Amino acid sequence: MEKVKGSISTSIYSTKKYIYELAFPFSRQGKSMKALKNIHLNKRCFIIGNGPSLRAKDLDKLKHEVTFAFNRIYYIFDRTDWRPMYYCSEDDKTIFKSKEEINKIEVKNKFFPVNIPRDYKINFDEAMYYIFKFGDRTVEPEFSENIVKGIYWGNTVAYTAIQLAVYMGIKEIYLLGVDHNFSKMVNDKGEIVIDETAKDYFIEKYNTDKEDLYIPNIEVSTRAFISAKKYADKNHIKIFNATRGGKLDVFERVEFDKIHF
Repeated sequence: MEKVKGSISTSIYSTKKYIYELAFPFSRQGKSMKALKNIHLNKRCFIIGNGPSLRAKDLDKLKHEVTFAFNRIYYIFDRTDWRPMYYCSEDDKTIFKSKEEINKIEVKNKFFPVNIPRDYKINFDEAMYYIFKFGDRTVEPEFSENIVKGIYWGNTVAYTAIQLAVYMGIKEIYLLGVDHNFSKMVNDKGEIVIDETAKDYFIEKYNTDKEDLYIPNIEVSTRAFISAKKYADKNHIKIFNATRGGKLDVFERVEFDKIHF
């Protein structure tokens, strides 16, 4: 009997989820997401990671560029006049712990999964919410061509930003500060990997609470980046890695200092 009850409960949940996803494009949030289509057609953008290679003086050059930034990027604001155009976060633990700081960030739009206001009762100023689609984490995730119907999870918010940028019509994407390496990681086998030589972020106080946060799986996020590259190559979109060093070798590398501003 327990199996039957569980099956019925799962079926009801799946049905509700299906109905919600069908209705979302017609909701206020869905219509807001739809309005982003091609708003930066044929432009370029910079996706800013929070790795130890990130430099404030590099960000100073991006004041007039389309930029995406994430999570606790606000820790660098006292060292630069630059501010991101768009802000994204999908890590529920980070969002919950940093909600006051996140709410103070002034940007054109902030993006979060729909479960943040639903499950955590957290609502942000200037925020847009999207459906998060999860798949088999052992294979490359799909790439969303229509963010109104959902954005695919890739274990890195940079993958979310790439999908947003492409929907917005961006044709040239530069990653900066995406070092793709951490002092503590987990692999596909569930094993903890320690790299005592690695720094996690651009400032030490960024993750003083790291023991309470999720442990990154670089193998999963690498597959997401590979999926992004495959989609970009098929659709005449260029993705470059302008990070100073780091271990992300999926995309063609370019020197940040040689980019024309």
